[in-house]
Amino acid sequence: MSDHKVKARGMVKGRVSGPALVCRKAFSFLGDVDMDTGEIIAQGHEHEGETIAGKVMIYPETKGSSGGCVVLSVLAKQGKQPVAIVLEKPADTNIVEGAIVCGVTLVSEPEGDLIHSVPNGAMVTVDGAAGEVMWSDA
Repeated sequence: MSDHKVKARGMVKGRVSGPALVCRKAFSFLGDVDMDTGEIIAQGHEHEGETIAGKVMIYPETKGSSGGCVVLSVLAKQGKQPVAIVLEKPADTNIVEGAIVCGVTLVSEPEGDLIHSVPNGAMVTVDGAAGEVMWSDA
């Protein structure tokens, strides 16, 4: 078993763990996810039909609208939000605002290519205060 720890820019504090949902393309909370169920509804998305609830979402960047923080808020009120978001690129203000309001731990700009390093479904711990992303190989 091998342990990995990658430094990242801590954006929203919290230390949480959950299974990784690794997306290779940009993601939008407005349009890519059903705000009632937390299910990915974007046609052709690699995780179409899967839920984001309780997951550590790892993706390159947020795409789209300022309405994403509203969708994240609706998801959080129903307990359908991800536990953490890890962005490869700098975080835009709307996703940071949504994560703060909803208590979703957020880091960005990791010192490694997590999209190709973290296996989808692996148990990941994100520490927003320390700016760390950790996982183990099974």
